[in-house]
Amino acid sequence: MTVRPILKWPDKRLRTAAADVTEITDDVRATWADMVDTMEAMPGVGLAAVQIGVMQRLAVVDASGDRGQAVLLANPEVLHASVEPRDHEEASPCLPGVSAKITRPRAVTVRFLNAAGEVEDRDFVGLWATSVQHQIDHLAGRMYFDRLSKVKRDMLLRKARKGA
Repeated sequence: MTVRPILKWPDKRLRTAAADVTEITDDVRATWADMVDTMEAMPGVGLAAVQIGVMQRLAVVDASGDRGQAVLLANPEVLHASVEPRDHEEASPCLPGVSAKITRPRAVTVRFLNAAGEVEDRDFVGLWATSVQHQIDHLAGRMYFDRLSKVKRDMLLRKARKGA
C-alpha cells in the first residue's frame, strides 16, 4: 500500500490542467493503485492525479458503501449531464478543514479510457456523479470552491487560512 502525499492549496499545480494520457501503461496502473490507496486512507470518494502531483488526466472514484469498487479513469470527459441538480457538501484534502455546498448535475455520462485501455462510456448518478465531476474539475485546474460566488469563495478561503 502506497499512500502519496496530497498537494496543499495554493500549490500552483492545482491550477494547472493535466496532460492527456496516450496509453494505459504499467506506470499508469501503478499510479492508479497508489491513488486508490491514498483515497481510501483519506478517506474520500475520489482522487485526481494532480492532487498527488502527477500531472496526468487520471482519476479514481469509489462512492460505494463498502469500498473496493473503485472506477479507474483516464482522460475523463462529460458527454451528457442531467438537467436535474444535486447539492452536496464538497471538500478537498488539498484544502483541509473547510467544505461548501456545491450544486452539480445529479447524473452524468462520462467517456474515459479504462484500465484495459478501452474507451468506455459510463453513467454515474448521485454521489458517484458528484465525485467524478469534482475529479474532472481538478484535472482541468479547477477547485470545487471555484463554483461558489466570489463572496462565498473568499469567506471559505479566509476560514481555511485561519485553520478552520
